Amino acid sequence: MNAKTGHQSGWAQLSASNVFIEFIDTTLRGCAQVMFQNNPLTGLFFFIAIFVGAYGEGNPAVAYGCVLGTVVATLTGLTMRDRKSWRSGLYGYNGCLVGAALPTFLVVTPVVWACIVLGSIVSVIVMVCIADILKTWKVAALTAPFVLTTWMILLASYAFSGLQSSGLPAPALPHQLMLETSAAAGGNIFVSMFNGVSQVFLFSSLIGGILFIIGLAVESLWAAVFALGGSLLALFTAIFLGANPSSIDVGLYAFSAVLTAIALGSTFNKPSWRVLAYTIVGVIFTVIVQGALNIFLAPVGIPTLTMPFVLASWLFLVPNKEVMPAHRQ
Repeated sequence: MNAKTGHQSGWAQLSASNVFIEFIDTTLRGCAQVMFQNNPLTGLFFFIAIFVGAYGEGNPAVAYGCVLGTVVATLTGLTMRDRKSWRSGLYGYNGCLVGAALPTFLVVTPVVWACIVLGSIVSVIVMVCIADILKTWKVAALTAPFVLTTWMILLASYAFSGLQSSGLPAPALPHQLMLETSAAAGGNIFVSMFNGVSQVFLFSSLIGGILFIIGLAVESLWAAVFALGGSLLALFTAIFLGANPSSIDVGLYAFSAVLTAIALGSTFNKPSWRVLAYTIVGVIFTVIVQGALNIFLAPVGIPTLTMPFVLASWLFLVPNKEVMPAHRQ
């Protein structure tokens, strides 16, 4: 993810001279890195958006889980040798998402809080493992550590009475989607577009989505543009393909596409017309992967999380140096 060095400001100088402020700065960057941004102000906007969305949906544990997961993962990252990656927040973002996911799908109990701590620690270890495997192809681990760690904990909830489901999809065999002829995406496209952005953190919120976009624009206007464009294109793609209207309205077919759009459009490539075309194809394919994984994982009753983004982005980033080497960054 993005490891750019920001301009030296008063805050930067303060964080460089105070260990406690440095840790806060790095933790904020960890939250921002969920969407590839290396900026503490972006992370602050993200945390505000998370609290707004979590409280708006009546599940504040998601917000506190995000903070706890990011802090624990950032602390764990201190044990790694790569100080530059730690300082950029690259060890914190998977823990942030683990902290959001577990309270979303499990009844919040002391056991779940313990699992957030454990999962955040493990996400750092898994990240280093995956990054080491993928370094040959010069591809980032993305959010794969979060997905794999969370999948294991959610699957384990079926085996342990101490982990009780509150939002996991009911296990079901694959079946043809049957909709009434009158069924159509009935929500406001504008609202659904921002829901797609906020669903990166597993909730639907218009205000939260707007705050995420503002946070992105603080660090990268291109990232904000590609996030909105990716969400909108994903919505139209899902509507064209005839996806479940309620899933479209709350942004469930857009959140992975948002991450794919930012990754391909502005993080790992320099924006250009060629990159735009490449990103459009990647976003449309991400929606296809989303539907495919929804069906593939249905029998075991776990959500796709951001794995559609991970798979699609890996597929488009590995040949990137051959397809558009002049645009690679």
